[in-house]
Amino acid sequence: MRDLKQRPVSVLREFLDSEAAGGIMLMIAAALALIVANSPLSGTYFAVLHAYLGPLSVSHWVNDGLMAVFFLLVGLEIKREMLDGQLSTWPRRVLPGIAAAGGMVVPALAYVAINRDNAGALSGWAIPTATDIAFALGVLSLLGSRVPASLKIFLTALAIIDDLGAVVIIAIFYTGGLSLAYLGAAFAVIAALVALNRMRVMSLVPYLVLGAILWVLVLKSGVHATLAGVALALTIPLERTAAIEHDLDHSPLHRLEHGLHAIVPFVVIPIFGFANAGVSLAGLSLGALFEPLTLGVAAGLVVGKLVGVFGSSALAIRFGLADLPANAGWLHMIGISLLCGIGFTMSLFIGLLAFASDVALQDAVKVGILAGSLVAALLGAAVLLLAPAAGEAGE
Repeated sequence: MRDLKQRPVSVLREFLDSEAAGGIMLMIAAALALIVANSPLSGTYFAVLHAYLGPLSVSHWVNDGLMAVFFLLVGLEIKREMLDGQLSTWPRRVLPGIAAAGGMVVPALAYVAINRDNAGALSGWAIPTATDIAFALGVLSLLGSRVPASLKIFLTALAIIDDLGAVVIIAIFYTGGLSLAYLGAAFAVIAALVALNRMRVMSLVPYLVLGAILWVLVLKSGVHATLAGVALALTIPLERTAAIEHDLDHSPLHRLEHGLHAIVPFVVIPIFGFANAGVSLAGLSLGALFEPLTLGVAAGLVVGKLVGVFGSSALAIRFGLADLPANAGWLHMIGISLLCGIGFTMSLFIGLLAFASDVALQDAVKVGILAGSLVAALLGAAVLLLAPAAGEAGE
């Protein structure tokens, strides 16, 4: 019999292995996209992405439609962790919260510093602020039991806060001209969703139907359509004290989160990666990597994340605001900070928003993200391999 006081296990922690597998799927999708974009099939690849299916192109369906499902899962995870998980109390939020803040501010400053004389590129300042949780956990999983479990939880919590920051950045800085009529209608639908929550409606059907309507209204409003997924997620009911006889599926939030975990890491994110990682490398020289835009993205991800995450964490621990994760040492923290520089999914997404009308700048961003994420992954894995094994690490 389950303990009366036992809480449901967080889906994020329960499915760490699945997230890792999803990260590996994303790596494969990105590699395939690069291969296809530089093969005789490249013409077909780009033609399909720009072909229209109804009112939107295939690329828009992926980036505005499928990614709304990804943002729905992100919103569910944020709500779940904030209310009943690793971020449910202030002591648990302190270290990952401070680390996430440093890991967003410093990469942005590094990007701006490198592109200070390149006014056309400054709108991409937020590109290196993101951490790709699936990709990072995928790399972490390859190291097995050498990495303390507390570091996986720390990385997950940090990435959740990082995602919340990315959502806020997109909502504030990457929103176009607004249609007040559609925006007002969207708020009316959100009010209806909140009413369903307050009336304790436990069926997911009305939430999902209204969520689909909300997506259309937000798409038409000028706010990026993916934010409809976050808004929907925050209205899904979470039962934190499920009865003994009920399993995790008792709560609507748990049911939807479990369902999306079977789809998002293995379908949505690989499709997004395949549709957006493809960039032609024809004529690309070593010098192209040192162009301000590309270098700013790569340096922000590698150096900015390392300095931001590790530096802010070290200061928080030094001044007694937080403690090192259990069984972890400073070398572990350096390795994790480097892995935070894997910014693939959200960085690509922000890059598409920042340079929506300039394919050449988008390609430069993609090269910077791919190069920076690869270097961050290799350096992070190397440092963690050099760090003491989980059972040997000291404070």
